[in-house]
Amino acid sequence: MPSARYRKRIEELFTRADVAVDGNRPWDITVSNENLFRRMLAHGSLGFGEAYMDGWWDCERIDQLICRLLGAGVDRQVRTCGAVLASIRARLSNRQTPARSLRVGKLHYDIGNDLYQLMLDSRMIYSCAYWKDAATLDAAQEDKLDLICRKLRLEPGMRLLDIGCGWGGLAGFAAERYGVEVVGVTISREQASLAVERCRGLPVRIRLQDYRELDESFDRIVSVGMFEHVGYKNYRTFMSVVDRCLKKGGLLLLHTIGGNRPVATTDPWIERYIFPNGMLPSADRITSSIEGLFILEDWHNFGPDYDMTLMAWWRRFEDAWPHLEGRYGERFHRMWRYYLLSCAGAFRARVNHLWQVVLAKDGACGCYRPAR
Repeated sequence: MPSARYRKRIEELFTRADVAVDGNRPWDITVSNENLFRRMLAHGSLGFGEAYMDGWWDCERIDQLICRLLGAGVDRQVRTCGAVLASIRARLSNRQTPARSLRVGKLHYDIGNDLYQLMLDSRMIYSCAYWKDAATLDAAQEDKLDLICRKLRLEPGMRLLDIGCGWGGLAGFAAERYGVEVVGVTISREQASLAVERCRGLPVRIRLQDYRELDESFDRIVSVGMFEHVGYKNYRTFMSVVDRCLKKGGLLLLHTIGGNRPVATTDPWIERYIFPNGMLPSADRITSSIEGLFILEDWHNFGPDYDMTLMAWWRRFEDAWPHLEGRYGERFHRMWRYYLLSCAGAFRARVNHLWQVVLAKDGACGCYRPAR
């Protein structure tokens, strides 16, 4: 196919989303390498994202661009052989075994605490904030932590397990404000090291540990932003571990990004550069994984808040870039910008959601009235 035909095909697809090639609106793209169009048709979203990292195209508002493309279903019109093969491999193997699960820690969470300290809020919460009554990132994240604690009905003296504890922000908050003892587990060495330092002096223990190894008793269990790394072949295993560790009448709060339909893989660009072996759960896969184990007490969707959170992170990242540039370089700068803004666009298009699900063991906690 001549290069002009590649361009025409992409322009036809973009027109469905009211996006122009070499247009002058904030969501239009400006092309500096004509090989972009062939690369997109051959490699789909992976080629599109890599081409941005390589400087082949630019856009003033990537968040608006991606929102329009996803909202118009343009992503479903380019189905590459690589994506098909990846989906087949994911169905034939378990991509989130204990050994494979370590990869995301090394590639994403261990890249540098300096980056996350400058991009995130003061408690270093790397998950969706709750903007209902908040005007700043710090306030929105603290409101989210308090919302979680209220939904869990934490009381002094309780023992809380935090699966995927990050840099210890939730563990420290729950120990400080609600008087609970916390055990936090993570597969990231950098997270574990800094979490120990940040929670020093509190009744918090941080472990470098896979969730499948857990076998002890807790009054409450929480998992924030970790279930996206579990994989659909392990959802029942995850819930069985929670069932094993949660006392009778206990509560689990699961905070996770979710998708509209069951999938076996994530976006190819996100898979390669951001979250290897990750995938978003669908609602039916979550409910199937809890059957016979838990009672579903509450399902809260505030996905639009993640759009706001990602935009706040992006602004902080750009403000901090002069302090990070020497270590990370311009290709990383473009990669990270594309990551934050494209994800914001996905939430804005309602392709991605943010769910907080509260589950009760044995229904022994009585009448549950969800907090908001």
